[in-house]
Amino acid sequence: MTTTSSSIVLRHASDIEPVWSTLIEVYAEVRADQLHRPHYSVERYGERLARHAHDPGWEAVVGYDGAEPVGYAYVNTLTADDRWWKRMKTPLPADCTTTPTVALKEIMVREQWRKTGTARRIHDELLASRPEQRVSLLVNAEAGGGKVLALYESWGYTKISEQQPSPDGPVLTAMLRDIR
Repeated sequence: MTTTSSSIVLRHASDIEPVWSTLIEVYAEVRADQLHRPHYSVERYGERLARHAHDPGWEAVVGYDGAEPVGYAYVNTLTADDRWWKRMKTPLPADCTTTPTVALKEIMVREQWRKTGTARRIHDELLASRPEQRVSLLVNAEAGGGKVLALYESWGYTKISEQQPSPDGPVLTAMLRDIR
């Protein structure tokens, strides 16, 4: 079966409750090979998701092929004193923390819908109506043998620093780009 991005319906959510189980289910499938590692466990992801869902400006976009969820992304608004900025390993220019920015906290696409443009459609739809000027994300530079980092670079993201949000998690590359 050939899947195309154009057959995917994108739905916004600003409340976690209706999409909670969908996000957990997709996460568990996408991260199946890493769930044995404490940082990637479904329980730890659920804790992060619950915390993020109560941060300012939380919003998700979930893609569906018919009734089947294919992937999602979600964001939060960052404040100038947000822990996101405080965990950076190198000093940032002042405008990094004062320019209105949203953090792309997760983007997940199930295997069947990868390399179809679905991830980019979900990403772009989520950011299209955001009031912030910039978007930041964290990526494991080793993911996919560096392919995920290269994908984000092709979407216009540039490296600004690194951080390790949890002691048992990987060091992540922090990236930033303008939304429009």
